[in-house]
Amino acid sequence: MGQRTLGGDDLGPLREAYLERVEDRLPARARAAGDWPIHEDHCFARVVLDNVFGDEWYAHVDGSPAYERLSRAELERAVDIADRMLSEGRPAVIELNEKSLRWRGER
Repeated sequence: MGQRTLGGDDLGPLREAYLERVEDRLPARARAAGDWPIHEDHCFARVVLDNVFGDEWYAHVDGSPAYERLSRAELERAVDIADRMLSEGRPAVIELNEKSLRWRGER
């Protein structure tokens, strides 16, 4: 059985889509490309989630893992952001990573 919200929405497929992209597809693409600024799954999770909120994600999500606490709209946005990185490649990864680092005061 899927993971349902109090309203009855099954978020399981969206959570699986998010994890598949962040944990598998994006790191694999980064390794294959060899010139992306990030390569690890936790870095992709940071970039995706920070860009969902336009800020450090942990200022908006109570607890972790964060993806288990996101709304349907937030999960859909997260998958869209990951898909953008997959389709546009290095330029999108650089742009979104830089935004994340600025929000964190690292740039």
